[in-house]
Amino acid sequence: MNTTVNVRLDRKIKTEATKTLSGLGLDMSTAVKMFLYQVVSEQGIPFVPTRNPAAIRARWDAQVEEALKGPKYKTAGELHRALAKTK
Repeated sequence: MNTTVNVRLDRKIKTEATKTLSGLGLDMSTAVKMFLYQVVSEQGIPFVPTRNPAAIRARWDAQVEEALKGPKYKTAGELHRALAKTK
């Protein structure tokens, strides 16, 4: 059974969010559903809310550093062969 959620927000935020989501191939309803599914899956907000630019940058730097620890490939062919081996 489906239900409806109504949200009040600033028109400018809605317009900008709609434009951003559209660029990602999403509509507002799908994005809100994704967010709520993640809330349930993670049993909390799926991001750390903050306005502290230093904290945001530190988290971003840590994520980039972690991503760079993975294997390095010189060509797309090397990557495809490695991916084929993991199946």
